[in-house]
Amino acid sequence: MTFYNDIYPFYPQQRTPFIFNLSQLIVILVFLVLACSFLVILPGIRGKGRLFWMFRIVLSLFIGVVTVAVNFTSDWATGYIKTNTTYKSFSNAMVSAEIGLHVGFDGINVTLKGNPVRQLNETINYNEMFQWTEDYEEDYVKALERGLPNPILYIAEKFTQDSPCGLLFQYKYSGQYASATMWTAFCCWLISNVLFSMPVILYGGYMIVTTGAFIIFSLISFATIHNVPYCTISLGTVSLETVFGGSFWLSLVTGILCILIGGAVILMDVFIPQKLKILFTTNEGDEDDDTHITECYLNESFLEKDNVLPLRDVRVSVPL
Repeated sequence: MTFYNDIYPFYPQQRTPFIFNLSQLIVILVFLVLACSFLVILPGIRGKGRLFWMFRIVLSLFIGVVTVAVNFTSDWATGYIKTNTTYKSFSNAMVSAEIGLHVGFDGINVTLKGNPVRQLNETINYNEMFQWTEDYEEDYVKALERGLPNPILYIAEKFTQDSPCGLLFQYKYSGQYASATMWTAFCCWLISNVLFSMPVILYGGYMIVTTGAFIIFSLISFATIHNVPYCTISLGTVSLETVFGGSFWLSLVTGILCILIGGAVILMDVFIPQKLKILFTTNEGDEDDDTHITECYLNESFLEKDNVLPLRDVRVSVPL
């Protein structure tokens, strides 16, 4: 322990709790750059249409970033417990800790944090990722070789192929179908933005409704795991149960929002199509003016009895 500077010897450095992974950060940064790019050209739009245009762009980017980012999150299903449990194999030493399980489309994330963090002359603060998109069994074997704490190994073992629980197949395949459906929703979102920028606004409304429908289908696909018998994960005297996490509810809100936006566009096209076109038109000019003046120069010949006046330019202002 002294050689490793009081750090648990299986690790060269202290592990930190999971917050964001690299893929999430990349997606968020890309959409932030797009948002800043649109805000730069915002002053070039005149009139009150500027506010609606900004609101539409920000709302559209929000829908896009959610449909992409949730494919890389690890909080579609989460569970937390506080319990007293054994810490190491072949030892009866007990620790008081908070154990968390986070399930995403590509794997699980298991956290173990002591309460207090410093116990048994060690810092108990672990975070481990087991991905079934690569080789889950290999990650589990490596965790055994490193000698991870018992609670982490116990939870990870429940998701192995040989486990009678079958949690791996439940979460893995439901997550794969949910991810594929979410990417389909993202493609529909792209098409809807193209249609909204063209004089086919109604079809853009149809596509944004389709985007919301695919998001809902994705949620239904992931939620099927709760329709099968659930394997009990007991640690100490407490059972660890998962509930839908932040990514699930954020996707649900986004799906409902897409359906409401698309439905509003369709209804406006039926009842007030002219106002709908005005809302999606940015070249309206300055709406603060009461009238628009069209200026034209006309070359005309004016005759006064027998005298012919030379050609001259006459400026005529015609209010529309």
